[in-house]
Amino acid sequence: PTSAAGGLRIRVHGDLHLGQVLVVKGDAYLIDFEGEPARALEERRAKHSPFKDVSGVLRSFDYAAAMAVRSAQSVDTSPEAADARKRVADTYLAQARETFIEGYRSATTGIAHAWKDAKGEDAALELFTLEKAAYEVIYEAENRPAWLAVPLQGLRGLLQSSDGESI
Repeated sequence: PTSAAGGLRIRVHGDLHLGQVLVVKGDAYLIDFEGEPARALEERRAKHSPFKDVSGVLRSFDYAAAMAVRSAQSVDTSPEAADARKRVADTYLAQARETFIEGYRSATTGIAHAWKDAKGEDAALELFTLEKAAYEVIYEAENRPAWLAVPLQGLRGLLQSSDGESI
């Protein structure tokens, strides 16, 4: 099934992130399929772009990196250690995103839809990732203000073009 604009629409998890993935003996299991609890049941059951879930996983890489950096800060507070943590986190983010997107594209190669070309998929993924980051800003402000920097940094990064200019 596709939307009027030609994009693929399927039942999605609706709240997919690394915290919803259990790894047992080398297998990954997705859990918690009720979707975003704050949304109405009808909305959670509606079909959406698979990029809704893809963007959720991509955004959760930011959270994983931020929590690892935050945890390591108590061990060494020197500027050199802070720089090293940032480099490691940036490398992790780039590799995790690239690997996940490559895996997604490899798994969906045979699914035809209007946005199948790389530019169309990139644009759709960017849109859904912006939407997810904006949602996270509101969620963190209301529920976990100490974590607000994570989606704000992600949103800032998403709003910058590849040459560093703001869009």
